[in-house]
Amino acid sequence: MNTTYELPQSIQKLLIDKRRNSNLVDYNTGKQGKNGYVTPSMELFIDAVTALGMGKNVLLKGPTGSGKTKLAETLTALFNQKMHSINCSVDLDAESLIGFKTLTYKENKQVIDFIPGPVTNAMKEGSFLYIDEINMAKPETLPLINGVLDYRRTVTNPFTNEVITASPGFNIIAAINEGYIGTVPLNEALKNRFIVIDVPYIQGGQLRQLIRANTDLSEEKAINSFVQLSADLIQAVKQGKLSEDAASIRALLDACDLSIYIPPKRAILRSIVDKLDEQREKDLILNIADTLF
Repeated sequence: MNTTYELPQSIQKLLIDKRRNSNLVDYNTGKQGKNGYVTPSMELFIDAVTALGMGKNVLLKGPTGSGKTKLAETLTALFNQKMHSINCSVDLDAESLIGFKTLTYKENKQVIDFIPGPVTNAMKEGSFLYIDEINMAKPETLPLINGVLDYRRTVTNPFTNEVITASPGFNIIAAINEGYIGTVPLNEALKNRFIVIDVPYIQGGQLRQLIRANTDLSEEKAINSFVQLSADLIQAVKQGKLSEDAASIRALLDACDLSIYIPPKRAILRSIVDKLDEQREKDLILNIADTLF
């Protein structure tokens, strides 16, 4: 069952004044639970809503599987917006961002047509743009959209020379996993264009709620064991004994679902352990699982 939490009156007024929620039934609540985001702290959620309500870019920073994409989806739904997504990689180029030209037929004649990309679509629609793993992109690629990220909210289409100015309601949310193979540090000019929100792993009662809402696992003893497993994995990550991938909440939820049909330790093996490369890390997780299941 979904639960809701009240947004402060000042935030409700901000949303109404900006007319970003004009079609929502209820300004007062942000959905969490099934298909929603369970926030580690109310302050985190309020700060993200406030920044977006003021038209600022938001950068979600946190480990893999901590719920950054789910938070972006929940914020987009709260603002009653459509979300266009960019998944960054070393292959990201201007066509992936802005769009590309292609040959097509109109009235039996071959013509060159332009197919808009996610940046172009989001700007023209006045919708949300989500840039996932922004630090995976090559440093020379992202300056293409510097004008989109600052007060100008414009970009010159390099393929058509059209100057595109964002429609009202356009917002940008980006996500970053720091320290991973293939990532590069964001330069200060780019980072300064964002309000940074640190998204930690959820733990304790909030994780218990997330498991109940987003998996089919219902046995209380098993849920408590998985919550403790998560706490132990996060502690091992902080101590440098495990990589952050091992403590992914996404992987933990998969293990919870599998454990309904196969033994919990085997569910943990398939969902968490077998994704790792180092035998030392695998053995540590299996030892922890042995003490809990």
